[in-house]
This record gives sequence, C-alpha cells and structure tokens, in this order.
Amino acid sequence: MLSFILRRLLIIVPMALLVVTVTWALIRIAPGNFYSTERTLPPAVEANIKKKYGLDRPWYEQYGMMMLNIVKLDFGDSLRYPGQTVNEIIRRHLPYSATIGFFAYILALLIGLTAGIIAALKQNSIWDYGSMALAMLGLSVPNFVLGPVLVLVFALGLYLVPPSRWGGISSLILPVITLSAIYAAYIARLTRAGMLEVMRSDYVRTARAKGLDEKTVLLKHALRGGIIPVVSFTGPALAGLLAGTVVVEKVFAIPGLGNIFIQSVFNRDEPLVLGIVAFISILIMIFNLAVDISYGFLDPRIRYE
Repeated sequence: MLSFILRRLLIIVPMALLVVTVTWALIRIAPGNFYSTERTLPPAVEANIKKKYGLDRPWYEQYGMMMLNIVKLDFGDSLRYPGQTVNEIIRRHLPYSATIGFFAYILALLIGLTAGIIAALKQNSIWDYGSMALAMLGLSVPNFVLGPVLVLVFALGLYLVPPSRWGGISSLILPVITLSAIYAAYIARLTRAGMLEVMRSDYVRTARAKGLDEKTVLLKHALRGGIIPVVSFTGPALAGLLAGTVVVEKVFAIPGLGNIFIQSVFNRDEPLVLGIVAFISILIMIFNLAVDISYGFLDPRIRYE
C-alpha cells in the first residue's frame, strides 16, 4: 500500500504541470491579452506593459519562468488585481466555495444513499420507481434553472430565506440545495445499481444462509460493496464542489473560487487562471488517490502492491 501511495504522489506533480502547460498554451493561442481595450494603446505604452510583465521575452523564457513559479507554488501577482498575489486570492475565496461544497455533498450523500438503498431493497415497487423518477428529475433540471426557481418560491415568494449574498446559515440553504440536487441524483442511481449487484452476489447469499438478520446483511456485508461506485464518483465530484461551482455562485452572488475563476478568464489574468487550474487539478488527483486507498478498506478483495 505504501509503495502504491508513493507512486501516485510522484505522478501528481508531472500531471499537474502538464495540465498547467496545456492551459498556458491555450491562453497564449487565444487572441487578445489582459491589457486590450476598445482603444488602441500607444506603442510606447504597450511596450512598457510588455516589459513590466516579461511579455517581451521569448516564449520559452516566459514558459520557464512560469513553470519555476508553479513548482515553488508561487503563482505570482494577479494582473487585474494590483498588489494581490494569486495565492492570497485563492486563500480568500476558497472558504466560500468549500463551505457550500462540503454541505452540498453531505446533503447529497444523505439523500442519494437513502433513496438508492430503498430503491434497491424494494426493486420494481412504487418506492423504486418514485426514487428513480426523482433522480431523473434531478439530473434533468440544470442548476441555472433550479436556483432561480428556488429563489422565486422560497425567497421572493414565501420570504423564508435570503435570495442571495453571503451572510449567516440561512444564506447557505438555497445554494446548498441547488448544488446538491444533481449529485444526490447521481448517487441515488449509483447506489441502486451497486446494491442490486451486491445483493445477488454469493457472499451475501452465504451471509443470509448463516442465519444473519437482514439488517446485519445489509449494513455489514452488502453496503460496503454496494457503495464502491459512489466512492468512485466522490473523488472528482468532491474536488469540483470544494473548488467552486460557477453557476451556483453566479446565481446567488457568492464570492467563491468558481466565480473568481470565470472573471479571471474574461480578464485574461494569466497568473490567476494558471493558479486556480493548478490548484483544482492537484485537488482532484489527491481526492482520487484517497478514493483508491479507500477501496482496500471497503472491499477486502482489492490489494495494492
């Protein structure tokens, strides 16, 4: 297990650098730059800007400086936020996205696991059809539709919660519900499929033949194998949630990382774009590593060397 973890950790660095390299290349290929305006700048002013930010150097020198900063985890200063480093901006906006993402996934797990288990245990019943119908609805309704509908009904209609902005527990309710809906739907479907497969397996039939009660068979034997698809889904999903979801943050005016990332793309703020991309890619790979490690605890048949 230890050698497997070390190998995966060694892969994270080159993979993150590859993602950053591709992102950097796409930024440079795209037309325009961060100082572009409707009015054409005088050549002297443009030359001074390029010299200040090192844009007058050959591309390989710019790439080398960028990669050196990435390796040192120093993403430099933002081009659109003078006096602020990329690290400071990420550190300031991440807690908003992380808070909403964490609670959204906890809610999605509670709803999805419960619905999926009930649907699997009562296959082809009204509970099964009802749970999967709601899951399909959750998959079909996008966030940019569900969010405004919730605001219209519960904030502007019933005045139960604030419609937007960040402040207090009540401001988390609508964003968390909006963000968790699609994930709860995925988890419900994955749980149902995993549980149906496990419930028909030999070791579950053996457990029942030994005289174990249904609750013990479900919780101690079937559930561990049945939620493996959910655990596989958890890695990239949780990383994406913690890093920020753009649509939800835009709808509810939340100053999270997803919101600031979109602004940095529009502003052509290269250091900020690269910093957020590197952070999210590393986060996804770390969560995927944690998922792979958890397989060995959930399924004793899985061994790493």
